[in-house]
Amino acid sequence: MVKIVVDMMGGDNGATPTIAAVQKFLLDHDDVEIIAVGEEKVLEPLKGKVKIIPSTTIAPMECGALQAMRDKESSVYKAVTATISENADAVLSAGSTAAFLSLCTLIIKKIDGVDRPALITQFPTLVKGKYVVILDVGASSENSPKELYQFAKIGEAYYQAFYDKDHPNVYLLNNGTEEGKGNPLTKETYALLKDQENFKGYIEARYAFQGEADVIACDGFTGNIFLKGSEGMAKMMGTLMKQAFLSSGRAKLGYVFAKKGLAGMLETMNYKKVGGALLIGVNKIAVKAHGNADEESFYGSLNVAYTSAKKQTVNRIKETLKL
Repeated sequence: MVKIVVDMMGGDNGATPTIAAVQKFLLDHDDVEIIAVGEEKVLEPLKGKVKIIPSTTIAPMECGALQAMRDKESSVYKAVTATISENADAVLSAGSTAAFLSLCTLIIKKIDGVDRPALITQFPTLVKGKYVVILDVGASSENSPKELYQFAKIGEAYYQAFYDKDHPNVYLLNNGTEEGKGNPLTKETYALLKDQENFKGYIEARYAFQGEADVIACDGFTGNIFLKGSEGMAKMMGTLMKQAFLSSGRAKLGYVFAKKGLAGMLETMNYKKVGGALLIGVNKIAVKAHGNADEESFYGSLNVAYTSAKKQTVNRIKETLKL
């Protein structure tokens, strides 16, 4: 049985999408236990289906680490602390990123040997059914070469556990593929990674989704820009295609013949199915859902938490760091 604690209140859209996602997830999985944290009256539809831990406040999106620790009645604080007190496998929140990451680091604590946890998420590639994982995508804004080296090793362990691939292809995100290119951070990190068995060198952002890379390591500032830029491009492509097929009668007729292929392409580009990012490097599974998560996206985040727990990713990372 996988036990997941869920902050039901923290997202921009309130509890409506989180309740719907939890209800659907429980119907689809008979080996999961959900502990829902939030206002009791709001969570009434879940009574009898989950354990409810009441909370009375919601941490604002701009909430910092100090404020997050002080407000012990917030849904995100109670969710993170319940992960320890309830001996849960995972915790999930769509609330303030800074609050969630700070609380997980301070309460759940880092895995021994990890200097700084990272946010890791999956991206679809041109190879059908194949994903590439990228970290850090925003847990921090500055990183050292040692931290970037650890991201590559942690990402490698995650991929081995999550996708059952013994020798994933690990790359370092850079502005060119030649060994001498890059800034001081990437050059120093390259030197640390150079002799690692699964390290394949630098990769440019334009090749990230080709399907060759399994793991791409980068600093959190660069990774967050990459994440948001990719999501924005996917949305723009969907909008442009819709506009193109609605532009004339002939275009609409063409859509009839192209509909099946386009549906498959849009399904591949749908970031909502991937769900949230995993805070990797702490002693429990901690998943940060999109702040504006709808039912589909939050369901995807639940699936990330569930699958990561089933795959024992935390234990696999601990084993890797002992080597």
